[in-house]
Amino acid sequence: MFQIPAQWRDLEVFHEDGIESAIVQFRVVSIGGNYLLSPSVRELIGRPEVTFSKAHGLLWGGTETNYTSGQWYYAPRPCTAAINVNYYESTWGSFYWNVPEGQTCGKTAAFDISSFAYSKLDFMYELVTPSPLKMKAGIYTGRVRYGVGPMMDLDLGDVMVPSDSELVFNFTLKVDHIFKVEIPPGGNTVVLLPQGGWQSWLNQGRKPTRLFRDQTFNIWTSTPFKMSLECEHYAANSTCALQDDKNNQVPVDVSVSLPSGLSDAERQSVSRRRLRVDGVGTENFEPALYVDRKPGTLHFEVSKGAVEAMLARDSRHYSGDITVIWDSEV
Repeated sequence: MFQIPAQWRDLEVFHEDGIESAIVQFRVVSIGGNYLLSPSVRELIGRPEVTFSKAHGLLWGGTETNYTSGQWYYAPRPCTAAINVNYYESTWGSFYWNVPEGQTCGKTAAFDISSFAYSKLDFMYELVTPSPLKMKAGIYTGRVRYGVGPMMDLDLGDVMVPSDSELVFNFTLKVDHIFKVEIPPGGNTVVLLPQGGWQSWLNQGRKPTRLFRDQTFNIWTSTPFKMSLECEHYAANSTCALQDDKNNQVPVDVSVSLPSGLSDAERQSVSRRRLRVDGVGTENFEPALYVDRKPGTLHFEVSKGAVEAMLARDSRHYSGDITVIWDSEV
């Protein structure tokens, strides 16, 4: 007979840093292996002429016309066959059974067996983890222990004496996160232009109201991240500036739109979220699912008031380096 630990059990696994941990759920769903007989199966049933397959079937209650019903491939109710294991030799047979939670199933021999043992036992199990997207990357380890023997977690019957009264499952779980940002070729050179280019001003004298450029990027991520700015020229309100050769400056507003599947800490979508040098407002973007090379957009803009100040000067060229930082160390 078999009664296995098919009930869900909480298992705590600990991160290698010694601080983080997570709760996973574990249960055994199937058991299999080889049983050993002594003497041989033909001797036990007194039928030296039959095949090993038929002899094993007859040993466990099969009939002459339907000996397969006794074979251990056909699990007794309420168990069911887990996988197609159906091998028999003179002194051993194989099996693999699904055992329902809280249920017991067993076989009854039709002949006396002098010696019976299991040469090995294999297990199938289910493991339910938290979302890896919310787990810190690294190695997690843990273990779960079960008693083996009559009236224990793994009960093989009253007459079966285990060689070890404890069964220990040791787990090593590895969480790997992917974080990558790709800027298309040429995307690190951003030229700010008015709507429709400069022709409206040059041909019609219509002054631009703003200068802007949208720059796409591709992102892969399974981990939270934050964003911020670094500047060659800093402006007020924690933003960057462009500067001419006379050290005149105009501020540049930089914002970001992220693809679906990414949200802020309040589970809000991210559209034209302002980026700041101090990182305020963009401290935590989280994936609801693995984001696989999805496009996002950086928005660069010089506002109307700053454009008017630029046009009022003699300067022809403003420039500056702006570094956009995606940081997975949240």
